[in-house]
Amino acid sequence: MYKMICQTTGWGGQPIRAPGHGGSTGDGDPASRLVPVKDARRIRVTFNASVSDVLPWKFVPQQREVRVLPGETALAFYTATNRSDSDIIGVATYSVTPAQVAPYFSKIQCFCFEEQRLNAGETVDMPVFFYLDPDLLDDLNMRGINEVTLSYTFFKAKYDNNGNFKYFPTTS
Repeated sequence: MYKMICQTTGWGGQPIRAPGHGGSTGDGDPASRLVPVKDARRIRVTFNASVSDVLPWKFVPQQREVRVLPGETALAFYTATNRSDSDIIGVATYSVTPAQVAPYFSKIQCFCFEEQRLNAGETVDMPVFFYLDPDLLDDLNMRGINEVTLSYTFFKAKYDNNGNFKYFPTTS
């Protein structure tokens, strides 16, 4: 429940899950948010990746950074490799820093929206398609912010005795 609230509001460094994010205008039309602000400064978005100690995966961003205008879409890729000899299902958690950027960081499509099953020895490329909402230009708390970091951590998916997914990864 906490994760869903954070994804909806941007609290706790959780980016907004688009579509439906209408910025402060509240119009709810994501297409209206996807107009690059040509006279704005480009914001450097860097990428970070890690895995839980109990997950035998290698997980890395394919690019170090991209520079985007508010309202401009960007596509980035991460690569995951299952280094074990058994199939494993993983789930990714994510955050954006600095935290005040999170309400303006909108993901259109992301591997983190679903569990990822990697077969033994398999390597996959995983995309994230995102934009920075142009409303960040009107937020005084965003002044001077020129760099954003998108971080992911993969955990081994856990299930309870009824086969229901547990939303909060554990280290065991």
